[in-house]
Amino acid sequence: MIYLDTSVALAHLLAEDRCPSPSMWDHPLVSSRLLEYEIWTRIHARKLARSHAESVRLLIGRIALLELVPPVLERALEPFPCPVRTLDALHLASIEFLRGHGQKVQLATYDQRLLAAARRMKISLARV
Repeated sequence: MIYLDTSVALAHLLAEDRCPSPSMWDHPLVSSRLLEYEIWTRIHARKLARSHAESVRLLIGRIALLELVPPVLERALEPFPCPVRTLDALHLASIEFLRGHGQKVQLATYDQRLLAAARRMKISLARV
């Protein structure tokens, strides 16, 4: 199972120079419900809703979204092995929630700060 970070989702949607490999889409994908809000906020900020709305909906439809349930929110309040931003704390707490329920999860991200925290937490990384 691959936990999809917003940086990878946006790179795919916006056809950036760095894009996930086509084989990544063959794996089960999961993310926090937060992903949906982050994507739409950035799409609206760039005034791309008209041209990208359908692609956004299709992408989000492919991803199992984990709700921000109390255990996830509670974990995000606890310390992490290195300083993290608020949204990264929520993503990392979501990954820990899944791992705590026996799921084997790999993180797909282009975000260097999130990547550094994931490494410190011994979260497996997906090749993107």
